Amino acid sequence: MRVNAAFCRLLDLEGVWVRGVAFDPDRVVVRVALRRRRLICGHCAFSTRRIENTQAHESVWRHLDLGVWRLEVRATLRRVRCPVHGVHVEGVPFARHGARATADFEDLVAWLAAKTDRTAVCRLVRVDWETVGRIIERVCLEKLDPGRLDGLYEIGIDEVSWRKQHRYLTLVVDHQRGCVVWGTAGAGAAAADRFFAELDPPKPAGPGVPRLPEQLAITGVRDEPAALAAIGERAGKVRAISMDMNAGYALSAREHAPNAVRCVDPFHVVALATKALDEVRRSYWNELRARDDQHAAKRFKDARWVLLKNPENLSEKQAHTHARLRDAGGDVWHAYTLKEALRSIFAADLTIEDVEILTDEFIASATQSGLQPFVRLAATIQRHRDGILAAVRLGVNNARVEALNNKVRLITRRAYGFHTARAALALVHLACGPIDLTLPYEQA
Repeated sequence: MRVNAAFCRLLDLEGVWVRGVAFDPDRVVVRVALRRRRLICGHCAFSTRRIENTQAHESVWRHLDLGVWRLEVRATLRRVRCPVHGVHVEGVPFARHGARATADFEDLVAWLAAKTDRTAVCRLVRVDWETVGRIIERVCLEKLDPGRLDGLYEIGIDEVSWRKQHRYLTLVVDHQRGCVVWGTAGAGAAAADRFFAELDPPKPAGPGVPRLPEQLAITGVRDEPAALAAIGERAGKVRAISMDMNAGYALSAREHAPNAVRCVDPFHVVALATKALDEVRRSYWNELRARDDQHAAKRFKDARWVLLKNPENLSEKQAHTHARLRDAGGDVWHAYTLKEALRSIFAADLTIEDVEILTDEFIASATQSGLQPFVRLAATIQRHRDGILAAVRLGVNNARVEALNNKVRLITRRAYGFHTARAALALVHLACGPIDLTLPYEQA
């Protein structure tokens, strides 16, 4: 078998003939020619036999390594004039448009980036991290299903920090499929508005089409014809939206999906109680310091972590500190009992009626406690009471969202070095989205 024929079968590149093979000290160079005579636009399906001109140089693509050698595919391409995209180099069947690597190589890099850290990826495939970022953007753009937003009935919206200086990604999770279906840079109402705009792209208002008044958009009135006309088809099918107590997400959901029940995750409610407890502890600690109490540090050593941890997770040493705090009583122990009472409401398998009664009792107890952090907490819970009870009644909360957020944080730490939110989002979609990544040898 000749070398050209052997490499034609070895590379198995679609739509090409191997015209020559050269062995350099550090790489193998394979020159190919396209089999087809028609020129295809790399951006769209436009094809023509007319050649605008031919490149004066060869195009180069990185392919899967051949043993210890880098393998490069080279070809002299023609230029096509597309009526939409103008004059540019024709597309090739074995690589994505604008890429400097074959589709097989990019699929391998994307799979590795979703599974391992940046150092391992760069060392194994011998490319820099910025190149990896561009590759996963192209792979995500091609493989992300445009119909992934169909059939959304129960969703969760939450933000996650991806870089320092308060840079956030807003992610939308489908509770039924358990994956991230949408994301964007930023947080709050503007980010949620972008999701609903993509869920139901706005249609130009024609004559006779009622417009949604601003007041109806905010209040979410359902029985007005104008309000019903403004609700998007897919947004109208959303039954429940889980979120934290971010006012921006709630405002956007109320405006664009008024039929959906807004569920406030109980996890965030307990987190607020834990924060209020820590405020009481710090206030008491500062009071002891102001009294110049020399033994305060010894008496309350490790008190912070004892109060923040669940009682069943305390070590033996922490259990002794817990007993001392209980015997000492005072505001700190009162705050701790309030926090534990709230946690037990959502931790136990109670009926919605019991949760409603106990939540109202907690609001009353926290309001009468005289502890300002818990008074503020009671007011917050009162404002979001309906959303909290809805989350318990429907069993829809942000637990899956938080689990995916932890995975996203791990991904963003692993992908440290991405300078654009677009690359970070592409990696999130590859690792947590509805994309089934396959290695080249697994593909048909």
